[in-house]
Amino acid sequence: MLKSADTISIFQASISGWHDQLKPAENPYGENSINFLLFKKNQIDTIQWHKEDEIRRTDLPALAFVELKRSIDQLNQQRTDLVELIDDYFIEMFAAYPVKNNARLNSETPAWMIDRMSILELKIWHMQEQTDRKDVSASHINQSVEKLEILLGQRTDLAACLDQLQDERTQGKARFKVYRQMKMYNDKSLNPSLYNAPSKD
Repeated sequence: MLKSADTISIFQASISGWHDQLKPAENPYGENSINFLLFKKNQIDTIQWHKEDEIRRTDLPALAFVELKRSIDQLNQQRTDLVELIDDYFIEMFAAYPVKNNARLNSETPAWMIDRMSILELKIWHMQEQTDRKDVSASHINQSVEKLEILLGQRTDLAACLDQLQDERTQGKARFKVYRQMKMYNDKSLNPSLYNAPSKD
């Protein structure tokens, strides 16, 4: 079983590594491992987080804005593809565990819960950063501390939910379905704005 505490530690290492050198840290795990996928997943989220910050600048030239938007779209696609790979890991892991006839259907797969956990760790890191600032008012610090406490509570709850779902799945008490995202906007055969666009040839 993939423990939520281990997952959180991997995300924290990825986030700290990025902020230490302002670029993705080297993935320390073997390519065929789930930990490699988790680290890579958070790296993508961390890169996208900072691009999302940057694209909200009001002084960005139009071309830079477009380039950032396209980069974010590509990262979103990579993120989705990785989540589905992580779900494949869970499908294989639970294949040996039968599901009871009365098993409840969980609305979210383990990998999409992990996706939320990855983003949550980024929120926690950056909210903690706000509590440490010296150039803001006491009110800003206090509000950031309150928000951080809420985020930390969400971490506890979400981690417990991930562990519980895995426990119940191994016992056959819960099940989940993997619905592939089938994103259309990046697909030249599915996005009308792309397949109807005049050819550049």
